[in-house]
Amino acid sequence: MELRHLQHFVAVAEDQHFTRAAERLMVSQSGLSASIRALERELGAPLFVRTTRHVTLTEAGRALLGEAERVLAGVRAAQEAVAAVQGVLRGRLALGTEQCIAGVRVPRLLAAFRERHPEVEIRLRQAGSGLLVEEVAAGRLDLAFAVTSGELPGPVRTVPLTREPMVVLCHPAHRLAAHTGEITELGKLDQEAFVDFHPDWGPRRVTDAAFAAARAHRTVTLEVNDVHGLLELVQEGLGVAVVPGHFARKPQAAGLAAIPLGEPAGIGYETVAVLPQEAATSPAARVLMSLLEPALPTGQYT
Repeated sequence: MELRHLQHFVAVAEDQHFTRAAERLMVSQSGLSASIRALERELGAPLFVRTTRHVTLTEAGRALLGEAERVLAGVRAAQEAVAAVQGVLRGRLALGTEQCIAGVRVPRLLAAFRERHPEVEIRLRQAGSGLLVEEVAAGRLDLAFAVTSGELPGPVRTVPLTREPMVVLCHPAHRLAAHTGEITELGKLDQEAFVDFHPDWGPRRVTDAAFAAARAHRTVTLEVNDVHGLLELVQEGLGVAVVPGHFARKPQAAGLAAIPLGEPAGIGYETVAVLPQEAATSPAARVLMSLLEPALPTGQYT
């Protein structure tokens, strides 16, 4: 089995199309097809179901994909480690993040990284925390800034960045706007209609877990995939939202009432950097984490 076979296999799996994968890899389609057939012969199993429009992974293909991605990520890390020893940081930095993540200003961080290491290609992916953790574990991302909501799957480790309380946001004319002090029982919100993110987003995962732990009912009537959309829906009085405290300080939240959640209803929102296990962490990821040094406990990013 050759590395190029795995590279070709992963490309076809990602594009779900031989022609597009061949164009991206800059190889002939016949050569790509031959490479996949050679890999299938060696493994003794078909890896794709082929149709005239696209291809899909077989069960054997799905089993191979994660392992192939980890092997290729390890090879990239080895190449970049050798370059780093020679004093040159090259290669690629693949970073994932949620929108409006707390504890780190991603654009500023990437600008500082690029200024120091212009030869490194930066790729940024924005998605929900659940998917980002999976992408790091599979080797598709070098690191991600995500929100924890319990035990993380896969061979990953986390570095804490910040923790902040969550608040209930509502329209100023809503009954909760007149509430004084903190809300200490989540059950008192069981009659409310909620605006929230899709289930994979960090704030949604944290809130769902808190309500489940409190055995409190919650109905999410409106789901969005961006912060501004959520705030606009609350501005129109279409529901209330449980969000990280810093969301309430955004310009789009001006005029909304923010009610703190106190103990035992208090919900902690913890932002972390998610990285592969130490041996698999790329030099580029190590350098990016070192730029966060002033905000991290000593040794946390090494």
